[in-house]
Amino acid sequence: MKKIGILVLGGGPTGLGAAHRLKELGFSDWMLLEQAGRLGGLASSEVDSQGFVWDLGGHVLFSHYEYFDKLLDDLLEGEWIEHQREAWIWMRDRWIPYPFQNNLWRLPPEDLEQCIKGLEKIKENVGRNGGQNFDDWILNSFGSGIADVFMRPYNFKVWAYPTHELSTDWTGERVAEIDKEKILADVISKSDRKGWGPNSVFRFPKSGGTGSIWRELGNRLPSDKIKMGTRVTEINPKEKVVFCDNGQRFSYEKLISTIPITRLLESLTGEEELQSTSSSFTWSSTHIIGIGIDGKVPEELQSKCWMYFPEDNVPFYRVTVFSNYAPSNVPRPGHQWSLMCEISESSLKPVNHDEVIHDSIMGLKRIKLIPQDAAIASTWKKFLPFGYPTPFIGRNELLEMVIPRLQALGIFSRGRFGGWKYEVSNQDHSLMQGVECVDALLLGEKELTFYSPSHVNN
Repeated sequence: MKKIGILVLGGGPTGLGAAHRLKELGFSDWMLLEQAGRLGGLASSEVDSQGFVWDLGGHVLFSHYEYFDKLLDDLLEGEWIEHQREAWIWMRDRWIPYPFQNNLWRLPPEDLEQCIKGLEKIKENVGRNGGQNFDDWILNSFGSGIADVFMRPYNFKVWAYPTHELSTDWTGERVAEIDKEKILADVISKSDRKGWGPNSVFRFPKSGGTGSIWRELGNRLPSDKIKMGTRVTEINPKEKVVFCDNGQRFSYEKLISTIPITRLLESLTGEEELQSTSSSFTWSSTHIIGIGIDGKVPEELQSKCWMYFPEDNVPFYRVTVFSNYAPSNVPRPGHQWSLMCEISESSLKPVNHDEVIHDSIMGLKRIKLIPQDAAIASTWKKFLPFGYPTPFIGRNELLEMVIPRLQALGIFSRGRFGGWKYEVSNQDHSLMQGVECVDALLLGEKELTFYSPSHVNN
């Protein structure tokens, strides 16, 4: 059993970023293990039996890094479509531009009055530091009206946990804070304010879905250093040996793990105290439902990218007009279109797995996003046991205890679920966590993304 200098677990964006950087730096003593039959992890794409392309969620590409931009330009060269984001909220039987708090004037009178009363009562300059949990943060930032009308119901549908169980560490560029005076002025003038956020412009591959990026990156890595269909079942950190379900064993000097940190901790032998911390992490699962439809996309959806649904009359929290991202996402462009729905699940928000496609279609018809007689050409579903790493209260303190202890054992846990930091879990963040971890191990550089999320995002 040959000892490997750096062993990488997981072939998603973080693991591929690490492998790419190892190759780039000319370090040849590495190996990557991936349990699935393809690379890409949660950024993969699939083609269903009817030829419709689906991502594993409503991914869009935008970047905080010149390194990431240059890599994507090189991987797919000019094979990109650029989009101006159009995000909308459907509630109270009407469309409201995203973000909700910037476009209150579109609400029915009773909801508008409730939101304005709540706004008028909030104190100045307490939004970011005004509470110990996300619910307090919402109340201090937006008032009780916006909290009750939109923020609480929508965030429960996304996270599958109530807002008072979430921290505020992740809110930086994810939640639009408000200028109370501008909001009230916009209500009077009935002015929309759209385009907020870091992804107001984004690009998408011309073909193959988001997964085409990661397939191409994998294709550029030496095939003899990637072991597919290899699931880790046990790690002996003292002996520095990884055991796999196919009977293979790998000895390593350093281990970069991008698998969920809960599974990493559970797999450790001889580290009972560390193992026990795995039960302290909380997360939500995600159901991705694809609906392929014959005909042309309705006029009101032709420019929309994705839509949010805070009300409980539909099961999904977000729907993407996936055929708008790239014509090749449907087998007969111009004659078919597609919608991709996302539904969260946790112990506090159970989902009937057997009925989830049916319930999604009924929900789409109920709100008239598709007609009652829609010619449905294809349905597809994917269940992701790990969908969102919950920013639960106490998360930072737990990571500050677990991560150093793992690193003392030569194990570096990074990525969307390896690092458990939702605020740096986009594709650019994830790849750069792998790149920066390698730079830290080989060059002694600092890992800005993992250790300084607010610096990176600002």
